[in-house]
Amino acid sequence: MLIGFNKPFGVISQFSPSGGKPTLKDFVDLPDIYPAGRLDTDSEGLLLLTDDGVLQARIADPGRLAKTYWVQVEGAPVATDLAPLLRGIDLGDFVTRPARASIIADPKNLWERVPPVRFRQSIPTTWLEIVISEGKNRQVRRMTAKIGFPTLRLVRVRIGNWSIETIAPGQWQQLAVPPDMLRRANSPKKP
Repeated sequence: MLIGFNKPFGVISQFSPSGGKPTLKDFVDLPDIYPAGRLDTDSEGLLLLTDDGVLQARIADPGRLAKTYWVQVEGAPVATDLAPLLRGIDLGDFVTRPARASIIADPKNLWERVPPVRFRQSIPTTWLEIVISEGKNRQVRRMTAKIGFPTLRLVRVRIGNWSIETIAPGQWQQLAVPPDMLRRANSPKKP
């Protein structure tokens, strides 16, 4: 089984209790299902969950599936500001793979965040679409900060061909697994 969950801001990407903060258990009441990857507590959007360990590993495997994010940043970058992201950027502990990054219009179909992003009248904000094939800890936030445009809001809208397009925040739905991925995930283990 594969579940797509639209994780709200502030929800921890685990089922076990964590200091009174909301976790996946508060939204997904299914036995023996686990996240295939993570999404930071202060990030929103698509989180995939499965009861198939092989499928979980395939989805979480760095480089296997592109991850698409809509990122609201502080400031007004132009295309040349995004060039380091397209080449790969040194974050100190690793150099990212080249990303796809572009400036986009404010997403019209995006829900309001609770709590809302702070608004500062004197500082503009800009939305970016960033596509990465990795997914290291706080990677997108670190990438935008490195080029001088801190992330205010981060929403993962797609992993591979799966998206949150029809999933409301805090809701989940069962997703289809492509036959080639399913066949490999459910194949018998070799001795």
